[in-house]
Amino acid sequence: MFSNEIRKLLIEVLGSWQVLAVTVVLVIYISLVNYVARIYNSNSRKTLIPRIKSKKAKALPHSETDELELEETPK
Repeated sequence: MFSNEIRKLLIEVLGSWQVLAVTVVLVIYISLVNYVARIYNSNSRKTLIPRIKSKKAKALPHSETDELELEETPK
């Protein structure tokens, strides 16, 4: 199907230093983007926990017992 000239041309193009350099740069770039995305995701999970806690929960004093008490309301 391919003539020898086309095969030689493809081998020369794919084996040229420009194609190899661009391939290496793309691999490094994609690896870097994945690394930064992984760090961002792990940090965003850690910072979500303090946001969930309300200010009221921090302001309430801790009782010595973990029992819940019901307040009576006047009728």
